[in-house]
Amino acid sequence: MNATVQDKAIVQFDCVGTAVGKMRNELAVKMSLPFPEGPFELATDEGSFHGGDASAPPPLALFVGGLTGCIMTQIRAFAKRLGMKLDDLKVETRVQWNWEAAGRVYETAPRSFEIDVLIDSPDAEDKVVALIETAKKGCFIEQTLGRQNTIRHRMKTAGGWKEV
Repeated sequence: MNATVQDKAIVQFDCVGTAVGKMRNELAVKMSLPFPEGPFELATDEGSFHGGDASAPPPLALFVGGLTGCIMTQIRAFAKRLGMKLDDLKVETRVQWNWEAAGRVYETAPRSFEIDVLIDSPDAEDKVVALIETAKKGCFIEQTLGRQNTIRHRMKTAGGWKEV
């Protein structure tokens, strides 16, 4: 995709996380397909609830920020491609999860995802609606959340990788 436009591609991001400090995690994230970008150095930490120092955002803050940034990027990128003018863009995202104690640990489940898009554009309302609909289809994170996914976990053992 560098020099020529392709009709299809696999997009892959990889992350290596290392536990440091009390609850802090240092993350090296890179895009490996369809072309390399990064690495991007990120970190997460937890507050006192989990015994952390709050030295970085908790993982859920990065998650909600990533979702918000993704839809904003697609709106801006697709507006350019469609010849639309954006005078201002603001997105307000709310995500809720259910949390329930389960003995000494807890279990969670997604409850709701709400994204409010505030666009100032001289283009007709139906064109702005079409832009948002198109951006929703192009936002990798939103598309991931809107589908049932299989998440594979493996644990490194002396005998190799074990499915968990």
